[in-house]
Amino acid sequence: MAEPVVTERRGAVVEIRINRPDRLNALDVPSFAAVRGALQGAALDRTVRAVILTGAGRAFCAGGDVAAMETHRAAEELPKFFHELTGEQERSVREIMTMPKPVVAVMPGVAAGGGLSLALACDWRIGTPATVLVPAFPALGAVPDGGLTYLLPHYLGIGLAQELLFTHARVPAERARDLGLIHEIAAAEELADRGWTRATELSEGPTFAYGWMKRLLVSAFEQGLESQLALERRGAVEAARLGELPEGIRAFHEKRKPKFPSS
Repeated sequence: MAEPVVTERRGAVVEIRINRPDRLNALDVPSFAAVRGALQGAALDRTVRAVILTGAGRAFCAGGDVAAMETHRAAEELPKFFHELTGEQERSVREIMTMPKPVVAVMPGVAAGGGLSLALACDWRIGTPATVLVPAFPALGAVPDGGLTYLLPHYLGIGLAQELLFTHARVPAERARDLGLIHEIAAAEELADRGWTRATELSEGPTFAYGWMKRLLVSAFEQGLESQLALERRGAVEAARLGELPEGIRAFHEKRKPKFPSS
């Protein structure tokens, strides 16, 4: 059997590719655990400065594997299956959102259900004209998971989140870009190269600052102004002490491009 996840490294960028194209990269418990493990490995590797998350073939990720669900339903083990599946999914989303480096979702096609949760957890999303976002959960009678009910309202507000969840919506690429759910649309034949280019650009940027930006953007919805200001100040001081800020200031003064990876 093929490995459910394949990784590739170029310089300071690692690509994590879900490798179940025959199932539109839908995930069961072992394959979701493999995704989580690859994300964790990238997060812990200090030489990795940016990550690509993508899917093999014509899909990004179709969410949970419905065939596996049926197997466990027939065996009267469905609650246990969902407990384990959503656990791995939660850990994967946490790895993406707490990773102190940018994660780029490269989306050749559908991102549905838990696959949509994974995509929205990423920091930059690139699709093609064939990319479509599908909440999917209502079609199965399932409750959204993987942080989708956190992410959608934060991106869209409650009203639009309700529209997508309660209408079984399929959001095509152009509308997804208009809504801010996708940042770029590339031609299918150019998607992979564009993903590597964008991730490489981010890897050459101030990774320490990017990590703090991720943290601050999440906390902005959970804290009041005073707490957020205090967290921003803490990040600014740590960037001056531990991050790439001294190199950025030096490069600005010397009228040259900063060399963040070597700082």
